[in-house]
This record gives sequence, structure tokens and C-alpha cells, in this order.
Amino acid sequence: MEWTTACPDWESRLVEGRSIIPPPIFADQAAQALAIFKELRVVDLPGKPTFGECGDQFVFDFVSAIFGAYDAETGKQLIREFFLLISKKNTKSTIAAGIMLTAVILCWREEEEHLILAPTKEVADNSFKPAAAMVRADDELTALFQIQDHLRTITHRVTRASLKVVAADTDTVSGKKSGKVLVDEHWLFGKRANAESMFMEALGGQVSREEGWVIYLTTQSDEPPAGVFKDKLGYFRDVRDGKIVDSKSLPVLYEFPEAMIKSKAYLDPANFYISNPNIGKSVSAEWLTDNLKKNQSKTDGTYQQFLAKHLNVEIGLNLRSDRWGGADFWEAQARKCMSLDEILDRSEVAVFGIDGGGLDDLLGLTMIGRERETRMWLHWSHAWAHRIVLDRRKDIAPALLDFEKDGDLTMVERPGDDIEEVANIICRVRDLGLLPDKLAIGVDAAGIGDMIDELTCQERGITEEQIIAISQGWKLNGAIKTTERKIAGGEMEHSGSRLMNWVVGNAKVVQVGNAISITKQAMSTFDAVSLMSLNPAGIGKSFWETA
Repeated sequence: MEWTTACPDWESRLVEGRSIIPPPIFADQAAQALAIFKELRVVDLPGKPTFGECGDQFVFDFVSAIFGAYDAETGKQLIREFFLLISKKNTKSTIAAGIMLTAVILCWREEEEHLILAPTKEVADNSFKPAAAMVRADDELTALFQIQDHLRTITHRVTRASLKVVAADTDTVSGKKSGKVLVDEHWLFGKRANAESMFMEALGGQVSREEGWVIYLTTQSDEPPAGVFKDKLGYFRDVRDGKIVDSKSLPVLYEFPEAMIKSKAYLDPANFYISNPNIGKSVSAEWLTDNLKKNQSKTDGTYQQFLAKHLNVEIGLNLRSDRWGGADFWEAQARKCMSLDEILDRSEVAVFGIDGGGLDDLLGLTMIGRERETRMWLHWSHAWAHRIVLDRRKDIAPALLDFEKDGDLTMVERPGDDIEEVANIICRVRDLGLLPDKLAIGVDAAGIGDMIDELTCQERGITEEQIIAISQGWKLNGAIKTTERKIAGGEMEHSGSRLMNWVVGNAKVVQVGNAISITKQAMSTFDAVSLMSLNPAGIGKSFWETA
């Protein structure tokens, strides 16, 4: 049997209001489950209607696709992973409760545990309470199930199959043997450094359960996607687009087509339906319009978060009111996949900036090359971190691991390995004849002694005249303004790395008298800009290299 979960025409389907969910593989299985699902009551709506009375077609299609992928003859679930990306208030948690309760009713395996894994206790309650309410609203289900509120567990009195809701921040998932798992608010797991190992524990029971599946339900992240959420989102987008062939994974992503993102067509209330399939029911178009207007003038990041949560517009740079002025133009100057080698081939001279390097900090290296003929500034950065930073800075650990996967950050086990690698890069540029013989490497004088010792050792041969301590804080005001002008004026290009997007997005402006200062993240770039602004010249290649 062959089927596909790709939907390459998803853009036109969403715009035209057509379904992006494929029909069920087994119509009989889908019909049986859908009949049960439609009888469940949604108690927080007036009159306590059933799903059949108040549900939208996209909900029924999604339920049919899940349960209709089960082959009753072989006992195998043919589609094992589902990913639903949908805007806030489209009854996501209520749908989760109904799907999992339906699964428990249909379960043939005795004492089987069905699991809803939530990132926090609050999210767990949002999933458990609707499920418990569905049972209490129906006399037949009340007789069939036992509800244990304090354990967030609902148990079938005959088969002893159960539905348990687990909060990742308070409960343990170790040793779980759940065949069917639903992960709610997956974007929040992207902020947890241990999320990947947690999922391995939670999904381990599916190894011996061929009828098992996992459903990821989520809205967009309120920050640039990171960690497991970023990985899953990218994977399911590729499956949807047909770039990856995986018929066992079904993506259902309600997001705006790229052309509508570029043209900002998502701001037109007439287009809100694209990421809000339940608009007019659980989602008020009037409320969205009013709150869009209220948030448009805000500059503290609230506007971007509103777009992410209610319209599924992915956040790129976090554009806050205290952002660095160049952040507004940064992404436009990205030239994807512009490597260090390419910059070196195009450049007539190159200078470096170095900053950081503590055990709970990143060591940042920025190189700016000046292109021959055009004199365009070409920006490249790399970072190093000691692995201990993943424990000391758990809040940014998922992002750091992403940068490591991208190849823009290197994790080192031993202090000194990072300094050696930085020196290797600088000496390579020196050997190409691109490094000036004076004022070539800008460093923060504080805490950078080991780096200077390495560069000026006999084996390296970098001279003291090539290294200069760059005054930090407000004294970098000139370099900051120069960088802003170069970026805004299209005179500086960069590789578009997520590392630098993160750095730029987190760079905060601090007013110091009549000048400004930038928080530490972007310092290596401004150190390099300070030197390139001096209009340096490279030493040139040696006689042996040019002969």
C-alpha cells in the first residue's frame, strides 16, 4: 500500500480554503473513531455542544487522518508521527483532550497508558481539565471511567487503560511505556536543554507497540525557534514540501505562504483565516483585528509575539525597543552560505575582533574583509564555548546546541583549545597576506591575556603592533554607528548565520550620556569594525607565494 503525506500545493490550498490534511488510509477505522470523537462534549462552550455540533471540518479531517492510519488486520499504525502547527485559541488543547480520550475508548490493549506530555503544570491542566469534563458531561462515560484529579489520570474501569497528563517541570517521564503520546505546546520544549532525552524516555514504549503514535501540537514560538521545536518544525516543513519523503510523518502546518510573509499580507484581517482555521468559532476575527491595532505601535517585542501566537508568523530577530539600530536592516544583508573561504577569496585585506571567553561565556571571533574593487565589507563570525556552559546557562543551551549543529559554534572540553583554534584562523589569514602589519586584531583588554600570549608566541609570530586593545563601553560609540550605517546602506554583507541573528537580536542599547553602548554579545564585531574603519592594507603575499 502506498500513500503520501506531502502537500506541495499547501500554499494555494490554504489561500483557497481547501484542506491540507490527506484523507484517511482506512476509511472504516476513521469513521469509527470520528463517531466517538463527535459525541464528546465541549463543556466550556454555551450549551455544552458535542464536537459534532461545534467542531470545524479541519478537526474532523485531523482526527480521521490519525485513527484512519491504523491497519486493523496487521495491528500496525502506518503513520506514526503527526505535527499540528496552529494559531492560539483554535481549540488546540480541547482537541488534544478529545483525541486522547477517543484513543483510550478504542484501546484494545489492557492496562495501556496513554500520555499527554506538557511542558508545565499550567499547560498540563489545560489538557487534563477538558478531558475530565468530557467524561463528567456524559453519563455513559462517567460510568465507564474513573477520574483521579490529583494524579491527572483518567482510567477505563474495564480495560484499565488510562490517560495520564504529565507536566515535564514537575513530573518524571522515566520508565513510561505509553503507546500513544500527545505532546502539547511543543514550542516550549524547544527552550529546554534536556528535551531530547525527555522525549526518548516518553516515547520509548512505542518500540514494542506497533499501533503507537505521537502527536505534536503547538503554536509558533514567542522567540526565534530553537532546540527540538526548531528541528521538528524544519523536518515537517520539508516533509510537507516533498523535500523529505516520509510517509510515516504527517505535517499539518497552518502558516502563511512565503510571498504573503514578504508582502506582509498577514496584516490584512481578510487573511487571518489562513492560520486560524477555526475563525468565526473559537477565534474572533474582530478581536484579532482590534488587538493587532493595539500592538502594532509597541516596540518591546509584544507586537512580534502577537504575530507569532495569533497568526503563526515566525519570529526572526527579536526587535525590542532597546534594540541596536542595525538590527532592523541585518537580515536584509544576509548572503546565505557565504563561507570564510569565500570571503578570503574576495578580500584584499581582513581584520579581526575578539571578545569574551569565560567558562560561562562565549569566545567570539569576528573577521571583516574588504572586497577588492567594490570595497564592500564582508562579515564572518564564529564562537567557542566550554561545554560546562550548557549547565551554567540552561536558558540558552538549546540555542547554543543549534549553533553547534550549524557549524558556527564549537564546543571545547579543555580551556585553551578555543584560543588555539582562534589563533589558527588568524595565522591562516596572515599567511595569505591579508592581515595588516599594524592594528590588525582588536581585543577587549580585560581577560584576554591568554589570547595575546598565544598569538605573540614564537611559533605564531603575530607582532604586538598587530594587536590593539579596543576601548569598550561608550567609547565604542563610533564603531557602533559606523556598523549601523554600513548595514543600512548595503555596504556590509554577512553570512546570515543563526548565531549572528541571535547575537544581533539580543544586543541591547544602553544610553551613556550623549553616546550609546551595546551589551556584550556583539562586541567582537564592533572591535573589528573599529579597525576596518582605519582603512588598512594587507601585508601582501610572500615572494615564494607570488613567484
